[in-house]
Amino acid sequence: MFTKILVANRGEIAVRIVRACHELGIGTVAVYSDVDRNALHVRLSDEAYHIGAAPARESYLRIDRLLEVAKKSGADAIHPGYGFLAEREDFAQACADAGITFIGPSPHAIAKMGDKAVARATVQKAGVQVIPGTEGEANLTDDELLAISPSIGFPLLIKASAGGGGKGQREVRHIEEMPALLVSARREAESSFGDGAVYLEKLVEGARHIEFQLLGDEFGNIIHLGERECSLQRRRQKLVEESPSPVMNQSLRARMGEMAVRAAKAINYTNAGTIEYLLDRQNNFYFMEMNTRLQVEHPITERVTGVDIVKEQIRIARGRKLRYAQCDVEQNGWAIECRINAEDPFANFMPSTGVITRINFPTGPGVRVDTGVYEGFEVTPFYDSMIAKVICWGDTRAEAVMRMRRALSEFRIMGVKTNIPFHVKLVGSLRFQAGTFDTRFVEDRFALEEQEPPFPEIAAIAATMVAHQRGQHTASHIERNERRTMLRWKWSTW
Repeated sequence: MFTKILVANRGEIAVRIVRACHELGIGTVAVYSDVDRNALHVRLSDEAYHIGAAPARESYLRIDRLLEVAKKSGADAIHPGYGFLAEREDFAQACADAGITFIGPSPHAIAKMGDKAVARATVQKAGVQVIPGTEGEANLTDDELLAISPSIGFPLLIKASAGGGGKGQREVRHIEEMPALLVSARREAESSFGDGAVYLEKLVEGARHIEFQLLGDEFGNIIHLGERECSLQRRRQKLVEESPSPVMNQSLRARMGEMAVRAAKAINYTNAGTIEYLLDRQNNFYFMEMNTRLQVEHPITERVTGVDIVKEQIRIARGRKLRYAQCDVEQNGWAIECRINAEDPFANFMPSTGVITRINFPTGPGVRVDTGVYEGFEVTPFYDSMIAKVICWGDTRAEAVMRMRRALSEFRIMGVKTNIPFHVKLVGSLRFQAGTFDTRFVEDRFALEEQEPPFPEIAAIAATMVAHQRGQHTASHIERNERRTMLRWKWSTW
């Protein structure tokens, strides 16, 4: 039994974990940087400890400080959430060495699957098909990657070995641009994950991004919870996810799910993880990578399966057997998630910072909001721009889409700019509603459309009419006041 869990993260995922712990009757310990002293996860936790300055490398990436707080507070387990140290083998090993349970996979599994290049070699040995790219376990130099790239073929992707979420990822169309992109990819990977290693992967064009959620216990039981459609992305960052996928059928789901389980069993995987695939137009699928952690988009899987993934992570880490067999997992209805970021969609999605002066979250049937912000919270430039996730469920995809449109229309936030207008237009587009999109849809066939507000002439006419109406109202108000003043003057002279 755990009595107290340290949450080694911030933002909405830290809030999510704290709430799951409290529902299980487990105490919580929050950590915070200089700028997160008043963050929601700090307010909701039973205890909170300062761990450093605002930059992540001086706070949330400091393994020594996190372990120091765990010992000081008496925490017997650490949940890393996603991002930061969630996929770091050395962090998982340091927890084990300190006698603290790491709520996630083993250091061995993270080493095998968390390093994307090693993961490719591992799953290939298990008979899983991979996208052509750099093979083996070596951390290749820039010169070696440049020499190998022509044999892979262009276009290709440079990808960070030690992390996901599109960080440290670059698309290369021509070899001439590759040296500079290697430098920038390594720099971003080092900043995000503390590891600048990268590898190469062939870019499969016109593909969909499909991922399968896995759960495995310490007794060799591994199941999948179905798929998530993650094709709607911008700069390799997911924007909208849904479960199930609009293109999935039972046969394809069974084959992709079975392969995901096989890949996980190849390394005796435990806890929560995700196998990510590319699915081409002919329904051929290829292993991309495994995320050895909880995913941002886990709520949609929770909503359609009824499985609380965070609680299952904690139970598995306690040494419990999985409560579900594969035959117990059923997908009920449809769920969609929109990531609400503090950024300006009308200014090339530039990050927006400032104090949130007003916020009204959408509610109602089938609507869930995961967030770490509140009125008065300051959005700073130090961390990821995501401030909330809106999750909508319906009996059918059409109902889920309509609920999402309604929820986005109810969402009100002032003080920072957000990408809500982008989501409103995306969810309202015919291509989205028809489910006919791929990983390049947002950037190639949608992004340019939302850069300017539609029908500027109509907007100008409407603004003029409103101004005229307000002028008329003001004039009428002044006239009534003058009349009342005249009557009072007449009365006083009688």
